[in-house]
Formats: sequence, C-alpha cells, structure tokens
Amino acid sequence: MGVYLDYNATAPVRPEVKAAVVAAMDVLGNPASIHAAGRSARSLVEAARADVANLIAVKPASITFTSGGTESNALAIESAVLAGFDRLIVGATEHDAVAENAAAGSRAVEIWPVDGEGRADLDWLTETLAKPGKALVCLMLANNETGVVQPVAQAAALVRDAGGWLHVDAVGAVGKIDIDFNALGADTMALVSHKLGGPFGVGALAAGPRSKIARQVHGGGQEQGRRAGAENVSGIAGFAAAAKAAQRDLPKLAAQSAWRDALQDRVTAVGAVALGAHVQRLPQTLGFAMPGFESALQVMGLDLAGVMVSAGPACSSGKLKPSATVAAMGREDLAGAVLRVSGGWASTQDDWTRCGDVWLDAFAKHQARRKVA
Repeated sequence: MGVYLDYNATAPVRPEVKAAVVAAMDVLGNPASIHAAGRSARSLVEAARADVANLIAVKPASITFTSGGTESNALAIESAVLAGFDRLIVGATEHDAVAENAAAGSRAVEIWPVDGEGRADLDWLTETLAKPGKALVCLMLANNETGVVQPVAQAAALVRDAGGWLHVDAVGAVGKIDIDFNALGADTMALVSHKLGGPFGVGALAAGPRSKIARQVHGGGQEQGRRAGAENVSGIAGFAAAAKAAQRDLPKLAAQSAWRDALQDRVTAVGAVALGAHVQRLPQTLGFAMPGFESALQVMGLDLAGVMVSAGPACSSGKLKPSATVAAMGREDLAGAVLRVSGGWASTQDDWTRCGDVWLDAFAKHQARRKVA
C-alpha cells in the first residue's frame, strides 16, 4: 500500500477489530429482545460500553453509542441548546462537525480566538463568560491539523464557575493521549471508532452528571432513552476492540514524538514552518507549512511516490481549501501551503523517514521548476 501517514483522517482497521466484528455477526439476537439470543447481544453491547468508557475513565452508563463523531457532537450541542444554554461559544479552530452544528438554524455563535500556537485564549473566555446568558462552550481536546492540545481543564473551571456547559470534541485525541473525562471537567465529550483502528459508522457521546442528553433520533428506548434505533452490534464490538487496543498501545504511540520531531527538524531546515511547535501536541501529528509550495502540490508529489498524507481535515481536504485553523492562528499567508502528517498504531520509524525523504525531493523539484519559470 505504500506509506500511510494519514491516521488523523482514519486509521487502518486493526486485526483484533476485524475478529471482533466477525464474531459479533454470529450473535443472532436484537439487543432489545428479552429471549436468550437478545440477552447475548445485549451482553455484548454492554461489555463494549464498559471498554469504551474505560478509554476515557468514565462509568459505562455515561456512554451513548452513536453513528460517529459528527452525530455525537450534534447530539451534545442540541441537548445543551434545548436545556436553555442560549449563548454558543465555539473555538476558532474547531472541526466543522462542531462549528456547523453550532451555527445550524441561524444561531448566533461567538468565535473564541486562539494564539499564534493555536491554543485557545483563556483571558478572552474569562471576559466573555462574564456577559449575561447561559453559555455552551465548545473546545476540541486536540486539533486534528496541528496536533495542538487545548487547555481543556483550565477552560472547564472557568465554564463551571459561570454556570456553563463545556462540550469537548475528543475525536482527534482519543487513543493518542491518556484522557480522564472527569479530570478534564467536560460535561460532554465526542468519541469515534475509525480513528482508533475500528470500523466506520460508530461513535459515542460521553455525558457527565451536569448534562442532560435530549435525544434527537426518536422511535424506541435504546441507549437509555438517549438515541432510538437498534444498536450497531458488530460496529460497537469493533469499537470496543479498538478502544482496548488503543489503551494498550498508548506508550508505543507516545514514542512517535521522536519520529515526528526528526521530520520536523528536516523540513524546517529548508524553510518550512512547524505549526504549534512550542506547545503540547499529539505525539504522532506534525502540521507544517512551506511558503510558496501549495498544499495540493505537496500532497500529490508525495502520493505519486507512494506516501499518503493530508492537506487538512479529511472532510474538507478533497476540496483543498486554505486551512481555517492556520488562518485563525494569524498565519493566513501559510493557510494554502499546509501539510499534515499523522501516524498511528501500525506506523514505523521508517515510514516517517521515508516521508521526509520524499517530501524533500518533491520540494527540491518544486524549487527547480520555479527557477526555470
């Protein structure tokens, strides 16, 4: 397949996940049925709920299974709005799954700025929360383009003091760093399977005791009344297997920070700008920009040499739009020249080295073409 370093878009499915999905397909019953087959299916779902809950250190009852990260974000936002949180504050570097759901229905949204490293401005939040109204505050745990880890615990303290609701999109961070839901102080948190090496089409929303989830999908009493519809039993089983494997592999993933830093040194030596390099980042994510070298050309050059990376979020990278994240960091001049390299459970040091070799070659050829032109 070549070198795959686009785990922040999706991770290859793990072998143990494939086995869990296939085994779950042999479970006959509907989890809502009370006969023996139904009880077997229910047992599988509840065991999976415990495994997913363990990944972020919450009680299993806190977990609602969904169709993915986007639905989890939407469910949290709509629940907060229905609960009377009439001020929506959204981080400037949030994924569209949060930003667009917050803005749906022509709701007014206040954009929470970030600094030059991409970290949310806590002084701004303090001043804004002093204004009237019950605030829903949305802050991702880690940015999927730069890997920058946000000050969620500090933000949570401010939000709680103001009587607000903090929703955390942890889709890009779960399985990459250790997460303790209660220590972070979140009220709700979105998770997804496929970025852990699990199947597509399954995610979860974790909800703390201060939040009340108002179901948006009606028709049955599944998921403790929070989301109707027969559970995706095989997908949930795969999610659980991925969660257990990701928890086990956290130390191995942390070691990729050295490979990331080695690649960063190679590209910055020829003029690239590393994004968020002076703050905490995910260990397996490197976002950088090379002035004058368009993202599309970088991605295509690497792809032709068998190295797969991204120019930004998977939901929009096909459109090759300038990076809104980098623009929010005050570097609009770099927004069209961004590359994201992200490793995962099957990545090797050779993959990162090969990526550097190919990128440097592509950049040298680009420079040569520019001189000729």
